[in-house]
Amino acid sequence: MHMKLYSWNVNGLRAVLNKGLSQKFIEEHDPDILCLQETKAERGQVELDLPQYHEHFFSAVRKGYSGTAIFSKEPAIRYVDGFPQDIIEQFGVTGDTYGDPNAEGRVIAAEFADFWVVTVYTPNSKGDLSRLSLREQHWDPAFLAYMQQLEQAKPVLFCGDLNVAHEEIDLANPAPNVGKHGFTDEERAGFQAFVDAGFIDTFRTAYPDKKDAYTWWTHWANARARNVGWRIDYWLASKDIANQVKNPKIHPDVLGSDHCPVSIEL
Repeated sequence: MHMKLYSWNVNGLRAVLNKGLSQKFIEEHDPDILCLQETKAERGQVELDLPQYHEHFFSAVRKGYSGTAIFSKEPAIRYVDGFPQDIIEQFGVTGDTYGDPNAEGRVIAAEFADFWVVTVYTPNSKGDLSRLSLREQHWDPAFLAYMQQLEQAKPVLFCGDLNVAHEEIDLANPAPNVGKHGFTDEERAGFQAFVDAGFIDTFRTAYPDKKDAYTWWTHWANARARNVGWRIDYWLASKDIANQVKNPKIHPDVLGSDHCPVSIEL
């Protein structure tokens, strides 16, 4: 089995399509499974002609916001949108002043023969940290519990924009960002909990000391050209499948979004 799995926060699928990038990206990279985050579109709003792929969209109720999708050459056995009800209830993932994260199209789990693939667009804790309590007390522990629930059946490969830089090596300017959204102790602990539960950060495990490896850059101050970025997009793997993961990669040369794709191979 040789498969290429890609994850990309497109920051608006229509924008990426309008820039003519997706076709070129598909031709050049030829992913077997492509997980998208922040699609900001419903399927009917997107002119997309990818006949070689099976596709599944989970869009937010609110138009033009959030949303995820999975494209795969092989059909998935099934798709599960969002958290199961027992997880929602156990962790009180019922929403905050911004709304109900369960209505924001943030998680798709796709079951394949030998593993689950999960795409996630983790809620941003916001510049004023007004969504940090949702992350720390509800979302992050709920997501981990869900991954562990899926893992009981098959190994899990989960990917996406986790909206956190795990360690200082994962952002260009750690010191001034300590305690800021995306690099709070609470969010970093949420990521550490995945690692402590046995999920493998595929890129960092392969390249423990690799600096300047980022997946997101602010639009300000020419940050991308200067590579002043953050690594907040990941592929994590269950222990049982991590030894099959090869060639974890970041693709900063792929433009079109403020994030770049990240990939693994099996």
